[in-house]
Amino acid sequence: MKKWRFLYLALCCFFLLPTLGMAAPVQRVVSFQSQVMEEDGQTFLRCEIGLSQAPADYSVKEGGVLRPKRLLIDFPNTDLGDFPREYPLGDTYARRAAFYEAGDHARVDVAMVAPAEEANYRVSTLPPDKQNKLPWRLVIDIYNEEEQGASAQIDGVRGHTIVIDPGHGGSDTGAVGVDGLREKDVTLLVAQRVQELLRSSGANVVMTREDDRDVYGPNATDAQELQARVDVGEAAAKAEVFLSIHCNAFAKPAANGTETFYYPKTWQDMALAQALQDGMIDHGGRRNRGIKEARFYVLHNSSLPAALVELAFITNPTEKNLLANESFQQEMALGICEGLANYFAALR
Repeated sequence: MKKWRFLYLALCCFFLLPTLGMAAPVQRVVSFQSQVMEEDGQTFLRCEIGLSQAPADYSVKEGGVLRPKRLLIDFPNTDLGDFPREYPLGDTYARRAAFYEAGDHARVDVAMVAPAEEANYRVSTLPPDKQNKLPWRLVIDIYNEEEQGASAQIDGVRGHTIVIDPGHGGSDTGAVGVDGLREKDVTLLVAQRVQELLRSSGANVVMTREDDRDVYGPNATDAQELQARVDVGEAAAKAEVFLSIHCNAFAKPAANGTETFYYPKTWQDMALAQALQDGMIDHGGRRNRGIKEARFYVLHNSSLPAALVELAFITNPTEKNLLANESFQQEMALGICEGLANYFAALR
């Protein structure tokens, strides 16, 4: 009997000690708010992260080379309270703030407009404000309003030839947002921005369409229209990649984020898709839905390394507004161009 009791106690210790040893979260993130402020003649965006107690320990990380516009703040032994996990922040100082839990720590991921460098932000703390019923707060002040314009130079694309396919057009509107925003219009606007950035940086650009029209012509079948786009790429002298630009759509308006599709004809198709996805996430700051294989006509039938990007969801109210915004269009165009530059650099 003593033997079985000993075995029972041993098993209890084996299963219970790891649980007893786990540290419970010592603090909680309870709120988030932001507002544009002015001090000493300088305007900036102030983000306040409410905490259940004084923030004794936290770490600030910049996104680095791969994500130069991301600011990450980690809180150890912290969980998240009952509040929204994502906040759009406009397009002047920062794009959005998103909260995550990972193990025993909480993280806020801020997608800034300018690079996350010490000159562009400050992190501090504020004690509770009992009069206004505010808790302890970690404060992020984002100062830099700089935003790259159409004249920005993209290193690494000079001399390369890229085929750009603005999705849909003419008789095909593509997906339509709740207020009538049409996919074919957004894709053309972004494609034109990509074209301008690439050409001003010394690249050769071939467009499957440069206005609102059917590429094949009126009354074409889907296959004829899609093949006409592929044919433009096949006929382009020294073309190196085929890029099709689209907006995503789904029956549920909550669907959101950026993703890129490829068909694995060669390793270059996947490499191109990943580089474009990374660039768009760095600049657009939307949810990263990753890269995925798909047998889309223009991907499968193009002999060139090819990718199809889905900028954001035109059926999502927040992202629909972003897709209609010139600053967001420019950021996504910059992300696409930098993705192309990184792809070409990887081939060397």
